[in-house]
Amino acid sequence: MAEPDGQTLDGLVAEAALAHPERTAIAAGERSLDFAALEQQVDAAAGVLRGLLPEAGSTIAVASVLDPDFAVAYYASVRAGHVTAVINPLLREEGLLHVLALCEAQAALVDAALYARLRPLRGKLPHLRHVILIGTVEEGAVPGVQTLAGLVERTGRTSGGARRAGPDDVACVQFTSGTTGLPKGVRLTHRNLTANAAQIAETHLLDSTSVTLNHLPTYHPMHLNSAVRAGATQVLCAAPDPVDAVRTAGLAGATHFYSLPVRLARLAGAPADDDVRPASLRYFASGGSALPVSAARALTARFGVPVFQGYGLAETSPLTHCDDPREPVHGSVGRPVRGTGCRIVDTGTGEVLHGDAVGEVQVRGPQIMKGYLGRPDHTETDADGWFTTGDVGRVDASGRLFVVDRLRDVFKCDNFLVAPSEIEQVTARHPLVRESVVVGLPDAAHGAVAAAYVVLADGAGDPAAAAATITAYVAEHVPYYQHLHHVEVVDGIERSANGKIQRRTLRDALAARLRTAVAS
Repeated sequence: MAEPDGQTLDGLVAEAALAHPERTAIAAGERSLDFAALEQQVDAAAGVLRGLLPEAGSTIAVASVLDPDFAVAYYASVRAGHVTAVINPLLREEGLLHVLALCEAQAALVDAALYARLRPLRGKLPHLRHVILIGTVEEGAVPGVQTLAGLVERTGRTSGGARRAGPDDVACVQFTSGTTGLPKGVRLTHRNLTANAAQIAETHLLDSTSVTLNHLPTYHPMHLNSAVRAGATQVLCAAPDPVDAVRTAGLAGATHFYSLPVRLARLAGAPADDDVRPASLRYFASGGSALPVSAARALTARFGVPVFQGYGLAETSPLTHCDDPREPVHGSVGRPVRGTGCRIVDTGTGEVLHGDAVGEVQVRGPQIMKGYLGRPDHTETDADGWFTTGDVGRVDASGRLFVVDRLRDVFKCDNFLVAPSEIEQVTARHPLVRESVVVGLPDAAHGAVAAAYVVLADGAGDPAAAAATITAYVAEHVPYYQHLHHVEVVDGIERSANGKIQRRTLRDALAARLRTAVAS
């Protein structure tokens, strides 16, 4: 067992195993791990990974849908002396190739579904030396590919012999989309992640009696680290139907229900006779994008449970703000978590604004990233440690933040950040497309969905048929949350006087036209 130190990412597991060895750490269907077993599996897997990559400091990619193996691989990679890169398991080939090449991953621990997309890319990833399967897959089910469990069994390793890391060493790389449309790698240190785990556990009111129901499509380290820090039990629920998830929460005795805004909104509108009211449930928690105020009120009215939400970015480990779970103010993302500063500045001059003024949100605190991959340390913060988020908001008299809009062009669909230029790069490859601009249209079910203005190439033929062909082509090459929900064929794309495309203007015009078409 590793020595608990309180300052390293994998040390969170060692501390929990020491304090709560027999308490269930993770439960998923019929499978469960107590904290002692989680620590043992992390240690054994770290030994395997250290044997495969003897020199410290390599990057190991980890990708899986909800499964306890994600937690094992995530912490074991760090304990072996390497950096763990969290990969979205829903990425398609192009996105997968980019992130693995960017972080120069030397090993990848992935589930079987992602491996099917990764296999054809191996020849384009010269740094990638080892691919190992995790999750629910039988040994030998994928010929020529080893499973992590099989490697542990064959090597007989029971101890990883943790390499000591400093609090300011990079522990994890997470990816985010920027205005360029290409995901950037965010370098997060042990201090960033352990500090934020403690901040989240405190503000979410998590302790060793808590049971969290994770109803997200993928395993986010935010919920993993904070639960382990608190010694709380995590119940993983992969069922997409939120009513089924509530039933699971009741059976598990869940105290906290974590889900996406789109799923919580669907739950709020579910037929009343489908309601299940778990006696144990204390809080609904929403994050990643804004939950409609009406949905939050409806959930509280139906379940008698407060609904709160928070705010943060990949660059902030991720949480910087969280509303009071006991007395949330719907529409707000709450006050800064402990040790975190927030201010609003003028979007043009950078001057600090006061009162209820609207401007760009800046934050600082121990959870702010070390920097982006390929860039010097701390170049994204000013001399006083302030990080500019790119979001517009205001702070009320009580100190609560209200996020108003995004400065950048990216938008969120089902809590996944979507960069329009990524989709444009795909549409540009189709022979029917001469030019395209993608915007995010507001959508009640998903938050926002992608739509495109397209100028067709000469000889493209019938516009409606061409639009359908382009829509299908894009769907084949991107994850579902980047699919085009509407293609508007135009003769030319409007630009400003200086020749720049103004996405917000184009988005608003298209949204208005579609509303008019529906009304008529």
